[in-house]
Amino acid sequence: MTFRAFLRTSAALWTAPVWLGIVVFYFFYVLHLVDSRQEVVDGPLWAPQQVALALEYFYAFAYALAFGLAVWDGGRLKQDRVWELAPSRSRYRVAARALAPAVGAGWAILLLPVLMRLVETRLAPTPAALPPLLMGLGIVVAYAVVGCALGHLAPRAIAAPLGAVTVFYVISKTSAYSPPLWPRHVSGQLGTSVAFGEQVSPVTVLVPFVFAAAVATAVAAWWTAGPRRVLFRAAAAAAALAVVLVSVRTASGWGLDGGPVSAGHAPARCVGAKPRVCMAETGGEIERLEAVRREITTTVHHLRSAGADVTVPDTVTDTLLYERGVTRPRSTASAWWLPLTAQAAAGRGDDLTGLRRTVLRDVATFPCSLPESVAPTASGTAPDWVTARDAALLWAAEAVGVETSYLRERSSEYGQFANTSELLTGIKERAAKGRSLSTVRERAAWFEEEKARACRLAPKQQVSTQGPAS
Repeated sequence: MTFRAFLRTSAALWTAPVWLGIVVFYFFYVLHLVDSRQEVVDGPLWAPQQVALALEYFYAFAYALAFGLAVWDGGRLKQDRVWELAPSRSRYRVAARALAPAVGAGWAILLLPVLMRLVETRLAPTPAALPPLLMGLGIVVAYAVVGCALGHLAPRAIAAPLGAVTVFYVISKTSAYSPPLWPRHVSGQLGTSVAFGEQVSPVTVLVPFVFAAAVATAVAAWWTAGPRRVLFRAAAAAAALAVVLVSVRTASGWGLDGGPVSAGHAPARCVGAKPRVCMAETGGEIERLEAVRREITTTVHHLRSAGADVTVPDTVTDTLLYERGVTRPRSTASAWWLPLTAQAAAGRGDDLTGLRRTVLRDVATFPCSLPESVAPTASGTAPDWVTARDAALLWAAEAVGVETSYLRERSSEYGQFANTSELLTGIKERAAKGRSLSTVRERAAWFEEEKARACRLAPKQQVSTQGPAS
C-alpha cells in the first residue's frame, strides 16, 4: 500500500472534521471567555505569553488524540500482519510510516491555535515563544509510540477510545494534583504562568519532554527488540527509570505556578535624560511615551516647588517590563518603577491624572510603614494619626492638582468613621495651613513634621522602617 493510500484510510483523516471542529470551537469561544478579542489585540502583547495561552487548552487533547489514533493504527499493523509480510524491513521504519498520520494530527492540534493566535495578535513567532510548542510536539511523538505498542497488545476497537479518554482525563486533571505537585509538572500539560516580558526556562520544558521520551524509548525497545534480547530490554527499562526519577526529583522542587521562568525580556523604548523614562514597546501605549515623561517631570517639579523633598530620579521604568512584582527590582531614590503603561491606558486623551497620583504615592514616603487598613477607635471615630497622614498627602495632592481624585478615593475609608464630617474638615484645614506658609522652607518643614507626627501617633506595634505612603 502506498503512503497516500495509507493516509486516505487512516483514522486521522476520517476523524479530522471532529478534532478540527473542536480546535476551532475552543479557540474562538473558550479561549476568549476571559478576554475578548478586542482586549487581546489591544495589548499588552508578548509572543511567549500569547503562545503559552493558546496552547493551554490543547496539550491534553493533542496527546489523547495522538495516542488513540496510534493505538488504532498499531492494531491495524498487527491485524494486517505487516511484520510477517515484510520481515526484513526495519520495524522502526514501518512504525514511523504508520504513526505519521497520528503524529500529524497531534501536531496540527498544537500548531493551529498557535498560528491563529499569532495571526490574531499580529505577532511574530520569536525564538523565546517556541519552547512550549516544541515540547508539546515532542511529547505527541512519545504518546504515539506508546499507543502503537498498545495497539499490538489489546483489541484496538476497545483500547483506542478507552486509551484516548484515559490520557485526556489524566493529563487534564494533573493541574488539580496537590500534593504531590510533580505530576502536574512532568505530564506535559504546561501550567507554568508566563507574564509579559517572561519566558519559560529550558528546564521547565525539558523535564516533561525527557520524562515522556524516556517512557516511550523504553516501550519502543521492548516492542522492537524481540523476546530474545532480554539484556537490551532490561537496560532500556533501567535507563528509562533513572531518567524518570531524575525528572520527578527535579519537578518536585517546583511550586504551584509551574517551572522556572526568567523575566525582563520584553523590549523597551526610552526617551530623555534625568529622568530617562522607559516603557514597554509592545504594551499598547508606547506612542504616549513623550507625554508620560512630560507628566512625570511636571509632577516632580510641582512637588519640589511646593516644598516636598523629592529627588529627581535617573530612570523611571515601566513595571510592565517585570509584570510580576516578585521578579521586579525595588524602586530607589534614583530608579523608580511605575505602572506607566497601565496609567497611560487608563487616561483618556491628555488626561494623565492617574499617573500623577502614582508618582505622588511613590515619592511621598513616610519615615515609617503605616497600617494599610484603618480600624475605628472604641468610640467609632478615626485615629488621630489618620488626620496627620491624610493632611500631608492632601497637601502634596493639591501641589500636583489631583486633590479631587485623592479625596474621592479616601471617601470610602472615611465612611466607616462616626466623625466623617469632622475628620474631613480637620484634614482640609491642616492641609490649608501648610499651603498658606509663605516660603518653600517653611512648607517643607511643615510637610516633614506632619509625616513625623503621623508616625508618632500610629500604633507602635505596626510602625517599622521607611515605607511608602499609604
